[in-house]
Amino acid sequence: MKSGLLASLALAVGLIAGAAQAEKLVVGAYPANPPWEFKNEQSQFEGFEVDMVNEIAARMGREVEISDLGFQALFAATASGRIDLAISTISITNERLQSQSFTQGYYDADLSLISTTGGVKSLADMKGQPIGAIASSTGDAWIQANTAAYGFGELRTYPDQQGLLLDVKAGRIAGAIGDVTGFIFAIKQMPDLAIAEVIPTGDRYGIMLTKGSPLLEQVNAAITAMKADGTMATIYERWLGEPPRAGSSTVTELPIPVAQ
Repeated sequence: MKSGLLASLALAVGLIAGAAQAEKLVVGAYPANPPWEFKNEQSQFEGFEVDMVNEIAARMGREVEISDLGFQALFAATASGRIDLAISTISITNERLQSQSFTQGYYDADLSLISTTGGVKSLADMKGQPIGAIASSTGDAWIQANTAAYGFGELRTYPDQQGLLLDVKAGRIAGAIGDVTGFIFAIKQMPDLAIAEVIPTGDRYGIMLTKGSPLLEQVNAAITAMKADGTMATIYERWLGEPPRAGSSTVTELPIPVAQ
């Protein structure tokens, strides 16, 4: 009788724990991507997309658990279902939509070339020069697609932005291609670097989920509501220091993207 009661209690505790676990929103992020996501002195995640996903989870009635992952690892983690969502300035591309799901975009993203203040001044100056990007990023893809046109030298890829920018600073590569906002933020801490050229792309950042995730509609609806009530604009201004442009994806409801 006693053992049966204990077994029942253990089962009940297990079911409660399982339900609590199910209510967590497990988010993957790589921690070296300010102002989008980074770790503070207490090793806690902060940033634009961290505020955004915390607000989304609150509107869904869930708690957030952020897993520290490298950028490339985010794709395998969502594909396998190890995490529910991935953030880290992930551009929505048709190639990625073949194997992943994405919410509507919430930030219009351009790329840029960064170099030292005394270094190259434009993409044209990069002919024959070693160039870098974060591995598997849109910067990486852009370089590969445009190497023939610009005559870039060796392409070197990096797991994180810090290593990439340190190599630019040290002259090991002549320049790097990446998110213009992230580079502008980095220059505040590394004033010997400078934006050499902005590269308009038409890209937008979205939250990445497992292909066909049952959470997609709910997460996307939260983003729509945040755009409508001004929450997304408030987050934007807090981290980027200015209000979003009228008509931008930060304030405009968009459809869920689909693969073509």
